[in-house]
Amino acid sequence: MQGSAVVLGAGIAGLATARGLLRAGWTVHVLERSPGLPGTGTALGMWPEAMHALDRLGVGDEVRATSVEQRGGRLLRPDGTVIARLDLGRPVRLVPRPALLKALAAAIPPGVIAWSTPVTDHGELPAADVVVAAEGVHSPTRTALFGTAPRALGTVAFRGTVPGPADGVTETWGPGRLFGITPHDAGNTNWFASIRADLLPPETSPRSAVQLLRELYGDWHAEVRRVLDALEDTPIDRRTLLDVAPPPSYVSGRTALLGDAAHGMAPNLGRGACEALLDATALVEALTAAPDVAGALRRYDDARRRPATRTVRLARLANTVSTAQHFLPVRNTVMAAASGLSRLG
Repeated sequence: MQGSAVVLGAGIAGLATARGLLRAGWTVHVLERSPGLPGTGTALGMWPEAMHALDRLGVGDEVRATSVEQRGGRLLRPDGTVIARLDLGRPVRLVPRPALLKALAAAIPPGVIAWSTPVTDHGELPAADVVVAAEGVHSPTRTALFGTAPRALGTVAFRGTVPGPADGVTETWGPGRLFGITPHDAGNTNWFASIRADLLPPETSPRSAVQLLRELYGDWHAEVRRVLDALEDTPIDRRTLLDVAPPPSYVSGRTALLGDAAHGMAPNLGRGACEALLDATALVEALTAAPDVAGALRRYDDARRRPATRTVRLARLANTVSTAQHFLPVRNTVMAAASGLSRLG
């Protein structure tokens, strides 16, 4: 089947869907409120199934060329001692968000994406067989269709990059907060901090993000302190972490929800970008294989809603456990035992 689609949002899910449908001979319009692709962003984990999706979209090799492969990591205490060594079992590629978006957008013809075009009235959308709502966690389309608003996880994230290579992947867990370090690319370090919201001063506090992070993590191990020492004059992204309660369906009429609009999740499992790519390729395959739009959207919903919902729930649990404030020795013992069992398996 071929037809026409309007894609709301030029993030990972929206660009991947647009690229896939264009390659399948569809007519596509993309409406994006931002003026263009972002020039900054932290590293995203691409699991093998996400890389397979990128291969099907024709950009796998380009993404591999801008990524760093990792196969494991270490879970640490604030003093740097090891809680657990994590064997991922499969290679994961870390790719900077701007590089991924650039790769997805590269072959989209000029004029397909309408930048600086926020959608305020769905009644004024271009005529199309399918509307793809990929507007992110605050998706007005999802709210209008199902009344599902984002929900706070009780944590706040700070993220950025600093110069210098990272020594592998580490995540350090302390009381009510964590600090993660990964490679961003061969010469830069990606970092992220997640903190229980009730441990933070109000956002109106005169303390800068750098001051606050140094207060919270300044006595942690040397690799964390290396990042803290390099924070001056680097962009720091601060945001309240949210996820989305599973909606009853990812489709309504001719509209399909994708990516964070469908299943915004805590970042702790590193699966958000992967799930968005899996959504996109599943929707493209359904729309090109099914004889009608209604059947294609049912097929997409059947394929994606259950596994994505499970990942949302697991990510929420991981966010809670990793930033726990009590029973930390018990938590760490359980994590060490679980990692040992995974190695034996």
